[in-house]
Amino acid sequence: MSSIFENPDMAPEEVAARLLVTASALDDLTLADAMKVVGYMRPKRIKAGTVFIHEGEVTHNDYMLLVLEGDIAVANDLPGLHESIVVNILGPGHLIGEMGVLDGAPRSATCTATTDIAAAVLSRTALMRLLRDEPRVGARLLLAISKRMADRLRDTTRKLRTFALMNKALQEEMQVIMNSRVPVPKKTIR
Repeated sequence: MSSIFENPDMAPEEVAARLLVTASALDDLTLADAMKVVGYMRPKRIKAGTVFIHEGEVTHNDYMLLVLEGDIAVANDLPGLHESIVVNILGPGHLIGEMGVLDGAPRSATCTATTDIAAAVLSRTALMRLLRDEPRVGARLLLAISKRMADRLRDTTRKLRTFALMNKALQEEMQVIMNSRVPVPKKTIR
């Protein structure tokens, strides 16, 4: 498989900037803004099979990652069970960890590289430098991240409503079944 960085027509920074302004990342940024943001990012390679973010992790969680190449499985632990479920597969142009770069709170999912990954990382320290050096670009970046998170929250709310409706229908169906059962006569002990 050839690398996106082998394209002689574009510098790696431009490739990263173009991916940063896609619909799967932050399409509210301009390409000029993205080029400035990429200047504050550092490259990162992750080997296939590596778990690089752990759900609930409270250290090393103050960065976001832009996927440049490869695929990442995003999984959540199932409460009460010792297993997890893959909830998404993210590829080039996707952001991971944007909540962490903002608040440093525990990670909300586990991320595993399913292929070798090339990524660009923006740490909170680098974000603070960007805000100091380029406040307008930094403000537009924060607004784009906030919009992306709001879109995800709306999508999650829509999914929860659907789940609640399905759950209610299932409960009603079970109630009908329970009400239609013939009672079992009780045996009397003599």
